[in-house]
Amino acid sequence: METIKEKLKIITLWALAVIIVFAIGLRIFGSWHDEWSGYNASTMISDGSCNIAVIPITGDIIPYAGADQDGSGNELPPSTNPDDTLATLHWAESDPNVLGVLARIDSSGGTPVASEIIANGFKNSSLPVVALIREMGTSGAYLLATGAETIIASPFSDVGSIGITLSYLENTAKNNKEGLQYISLASAKFKDYGNPDKPLTSAERDLIERDLKIYHEQFVKEVAENRNLPVEQVAKLADGSSMPGTLALENKLVDSLGDQETARAWFAEQLEIAPEEVVFCE
Repeated sequence: METIKEKLKIITLWALAVIIVFAIGLRIFGSWHDEWSGYNASTMISDGSCNIAVIPITGDIIPYAGADQDGSGNELPPSTNPDDTLATLHWAESDPNVLGVLARIDSSGGTPVASEIIANGFKNSSLPVVALIREMGTSGAYLLATGAETIIASPFSDVGSIGITLSYLENTAKNNKEGLQYISLASAKFKDYGNPDKPLTSAERDLIERDLKIYHEQFVKEVAENRNLPVEQVAKLADGSSMPGTLALENKLVDSLGDQETARAWFAEQLEIAPEEVVFCE
């Protein structure tokens, strides 16, 4: 017959086992969550040999992380999303070795919300952020760049393209030729507006153009605020066209012309260190 001491020993062992299992589960969940969210406070950008984090902004700017490969295993073009970008920014901010951030931009833009989120992340960062536009920084990528403290572009960079598009390809003629008919079953008259398999009515066009106007004005407003420019001045440039870096400088869409060495000189001046002490984490 078990004594009280033996029973207590068994209970203690069971309790210890439960605690161990719980701790392991918590660790697994934490690792999974960090991997899923893209952020881990213990991650270091620098090993001490560099002090400027480099965040690439490439391809389409999309709301969420996409797959690296298609269904056939082919590599998909690179893209940028707010979760991964801001996770890297947070890593940089929590790394005592990192003194600044270089956003290196090669993008023609993407969704307005994703671009705005990254722009606000740069604007509110505890570190100085430089946006370096290389080949292209247009549309949403330009909006994103305006969140930085300063924007550098090459004279040959493609900059601007302030505007919104909701254009799409209509399939009705093709469907008619192939004997396909769109059957509209919607509880509200605008529920399936913009569907490429049905003609666009005048009321639906008016609705889309209403939204386009609102989006466009917001785009102009945010660029004006971030660049400290009059709204009227930005509105005159917001015809959807892009421009070379030289003209962007004249129109105050960028702050200087140059390359990564120009960014190095800017960081050196801001951080009050020698240019050779500015080392990019690449």
